[in-house]
Amino acid sequence: MRSGVIRLFRFAGIEVFLHFSWFLVAAIYISGYIRRYESPVWGVLEYISVFAIVLVHEFGHALACRQVGGIADRIVLWPPRRPGAYLWSIAAGPLVNVILLPVLAFVSMMAHATLPGSDVAVFFRDLNFINAVLLGFNLLPVFPLDGGQMVRGLLWFPFGEIRSLQISSVIGLIGGAILGIVGLMAGSVWWAVLAFFLLSRAWYGWQQAKAMIAASKIGIPISPSPTAPENPVPR
Repeated sequence: MRSGVIRLFRFAGIEVFLHFSWFLVAAIYISGYIRRYESPVWGVLEYISVFAIVLVHEFGHALACRQVGGIADRIVLWPPRRPGAYLWSIAAGPLVNVILLPVLAFVSMMAHATLPGSDVAVFFRDLNFINAVLLGFNLLPVFPLDGGQMVRGLLWFPFGEIRSLQISSVIGLIGGAILGIVGLMAGSVWWAVLAFFLLSRAWYGWQQAKAMIAASKIGIPISPSPTAPENPVPR
């Protein structure tokens, strides 16, 4: 948890850390997109704004987790072991992006109307697009994305905690494999990285379910599992 991270600040009793990969991704991201602006400052500001959107998204998870009686003191969430609480803790993250959609769309429209072709207009257009893409991708029903974890929360009601984790993990493995194949066909490094992330986290979920089954057989209390085991956007 603490390896390769920098503590940024503490807000509402929640510690926020920055992983070193943000700087690597920043170098790639900014160098690729900065050419769309007349001033490079806007490219840097765009990346920082993406970080802010992701951070607010994660605080949505954390605050919802607390609301249902869970533990959230670092952007690693431990909601109560109830399907309803789990589902709300997960859904609150994408809900933040949904709320941002009309706000950023309106600001982008106003910027293009008043300052057409300017860096400001490009900045808000990109920010609106990025927020929409993050929301759409995160809602894919592939574990461990938020959409996949919401599927797990729904399956928890009829199938129980362990079985729902098994099913969602299998969906995640299939989804990760499909994304990996598509990424190879498209020659996309980013898609390959995302596929690896999905496959590794889905496999971890499957192994976790097996451990929970083994623990239950010998009467060991099952410890809660963290929700949202890291989104595909570094933080």
